[in-house]
Amino acid sequence: MKKDRIQDKFLDELREIPIIQVACKRTGISRNSVYRWRNEDPYFASLMKDALAEGEESMNDLTEGQLLSLIKEKHFQAIRFWLTLRHPKFKKEEIPEKIDREAEADEIIKELGLTSVDFTEENRIATASKISKYLSSK
Repeated sequence: MKKDRIQDKFLDELREIPIIQVACKRTGISRNSVYRWRNEDPYFASLMKDALAEGEESMNDLTEGQLLSLIKEKHFQAIRFWLTLRHPKFKKEEIPEKIDREAEADEIIKELGLTSVDFTEENRIATASKISKYLSSK
């Protein structure tokens, strides 16, 4: 039953600070043991997941409280951080999804029937011209 006590202590530490390495150090057990327990014991894995979630929620509450204290003390960076995340007027413009330029280039190469010969030094100007005309026509 020593293992149960160690696991309980580990889970308590994880609820306090949701970082596995820190909880291991405070409990005096190796991360390998924890991951072995998690992989071999679905019940322990469930308890560990719950302890991490509880610890993260607690840490989020704590950090939000600290942020609010800094805002009350008129710390500009804290104010800016809050506004850019919470206030629609100050939110940063969302970045559109990354455009897949490589796929677009592959499509153009295929449509124009270009080969590796077209990309050699002696043909690069003619190839660039073909691609430019193609793009202008779209």
